[in-house]
Amino acid sequence: MSIIDMPSMNIMAAGLHAADVRHQVISNNMANVNTPNFKRSVVKFESLLAEALYPQKTGELRLARTNPRHLCIPGMERLPLRDVHPEIEQISDTTMRTDGNNVDPDREMAGMAKNTLYYNALARQLGVDISNLKLVIKGQ
Repeated sequence: MSIIDMPSMNIMAAGLHAADVRHQVISNNMANVNTPNFKRSVVKFESLLAEALYPQKTGELRLARTNPRHLCIPGMERLPLRDVHPEIEQISDTTMRTDGNNVDPDREMAGMAKNTLYYNALARQLGVDISNLKLVIKGQ
C-alpha cells in the first residue's frame, strides 16, 4: 500500500466521483424538464458503499485486510471498495404532468444544492488529509 492508497482517501475519492456523476444526472434531468415522456434518473451510491463497508446481517463494521502483509483472520476480507461505483437508475413509476414527464425542477434544484454541499465537504476533508500527509513528510 502506498502512502496515497489509504482506504479513507479511496472512499473520499469514490464519493467525489459519485457526486460528479450525480451532478451530471441532475443537470440532464433539468435539461429535459420540458421533454414529453422523459423520466428522471437518480444516482445510487451511498447505499452501495454502505453495503461494501458493513455486513448485511450484523450492521457492524467488518474487519478488513487493507494491506496484503496484514495477518489473515478467518472472516476478514479486503474491502471491495474498488468495486463500488455509482449506479444510475431511471425513475419510471411516477409522472408529474400530463405529458408523461416526471421531473420536478424544485426537487432537482434541492438535490443539486445537497450534492454541492456533499462534494465540497468531501473535497475539503480530502484536502485536510493531504495537508496532514505533507506535514508528516516534512516532519513538522
